Amino acid sequence: MLTIQNGWLMEAEHQQSSHFSVRDTRDEISLLVVHNISLPPGEFGGPYITDLFLGRLDKSADPYFDDIYQLQVSAHCLIRRDGQVIQYVSFDDKAWHAGVSEFEGRERCNDFSIGIELEGTDTTPYTEEQYQQLVSLVRKLQESYPLIRHNKIVGHCDIAPNRKTDPGVAFDWQHFHALLDNDK
Repeated sequence: MLTIQNGWLMEAEHQQSSHFSVRDTRDEISLLVVHNISLPPGEFGGPYITDLFLGRLDKSADPYFDDIYQLQVSAHCLIRRDGQVIQYVSFDDKAWHAGVSEFEGRERCNDFSIGIELEGTDTTPYTEEQYQQLVSLVRKLQESYPLIRHNKIVGHCDIAPNRKTDPGVAFDWQHFHALLDNDK
């Protein structure tokens, strides 16, 4: 059973990012955005995702990092391939995960959403551990933030369709929804 206290998932590893904004109390959390990330692209494990979200990515560690090491981005949580959860930003604050985005006519999705990164790529199948952990986390988030309904769980591709493709074709939405609906 997962526990959220003051916007923090108590069972997660906490790595507090400075890449966030205070959420306006009028912006009720009503959207959950599923992303993917791997650094360098297609490689799993290692410290680089956390380093990026904490603003300490060493550009000399990989040629790809030359273009991204100065980005100020974050997510609320990362779910690693083995199901481990790392939280970077309180759910009560705005992580900088969505960028230019729109959902149901509302722009600036960071204002009213929670962003969950899955360690992966658009075309690499996600692990069952990731699906199980995502479902557990979503259930707890829906309990704590009841405006996040099933139809308010979307991919980054859905809120920034001309810019983003994640979580990609490898994410099995049917499997995810079946797990989410099971044993309620």
